[in-house]
Amino acid sequence: QVQLVESGGGLVQAGGSLRLSCAASGSISSINAIGWYRQAPGKQRELVASITSGGTTNYVDSVKARFTISRGNAKNTVFLQMNSLKPEDTAVYYCNAKLATTPIVVINYWGKGTLVTVSS
Repeated sequence: QVQLVESGGGLVQAGGSLRLSCAASGSISSINAIGWYRQAPGKQRELVASITSGGTTNYVDSVKARFTISRGNAKNTVFLQMNSLKPEDTAVYYCNAKLATTPIVVINYWGKGTLVTVSS
């Protein structure tokens, strides 16, 4: 079992920055990857950025060069630094942890989400 708690959302003007945090607890040594997803009103949830246990990162094209995902020194916290924010970045941001129990079975854990609102 893994528990995830997000923080850091809020209201910011376009061009501003926010840093989201995801604190993981429980079986954190079994986590294969942690990612940030977002869901805007009326849209499907999409992967924004992810980082594997080995440190490999991945970003959706729309946030490349603006967002940075990283892990804290304690390894149980993952950050999403968001710069040059745009109104289209407005969404609820969710932290996700993936545990591969077998090579083909992956369990997903989700946080409750944090709202990011970017005003124009």
